[in-house]
Amino acid sequence: MDIVIKKMQTDAEIRGKAYVHYRAWQEAYRGLMDPAYLDSVTLEKCEKAAYRWPDNILVAKDGENVVGFVVYSDCRDEDLPDAGEVVAIYVLSGYYGTGTGQKLMDAALGILDRPCVAVWVLRGNARAIRFYEKNGFVFDGAQKPLSPGAKETELRMILTR
Repeated sequence: MDIVIKKMQTDAEIRGKAYVHYRAWQEAYRGLMDPAYLDSVTLEKCEKAAYRWPDNILVAKDGENVVGFVVYSDCRDEDLPDAGEVVAIYVLSGYYGTGTGQKLMDAALGILDRPCVAVWVLRGNARAIRFYEKNGFVFDGAQKPLSPGAKETELRMILTR
């Protein structure tokens, strides 16, 4: 397996990112989220979002197939004005344990050359929490609903370097 990490550029990569977003939500969040909310996350919605917000995205490719992606930016939280943020990082379940997620994280952290980087994780997402902890992130006590009115909660983790 020869995974390549690159900036998302082509239509095929945008559609591939959308597919990974859709599949990864179904694979990672089933049992952690309200099924009705999860069912509302469609491939079509993920494609629209991928075309609407194509910047600051790296994709992981196995040959011509997109198998993961990471979105990075300035931190969106007002209390961390100088921080960076890993907004989203997803890998298809068939690539769990292959180092693909680590390659994506390393690339994003390299771009986010900041002393502090934040990431929000769904409460109960043990796999993601272990991954972030392995990368030096720790909980800082901040939390918020996944979306307005949602019963699911996201917890913030911080990497200080």
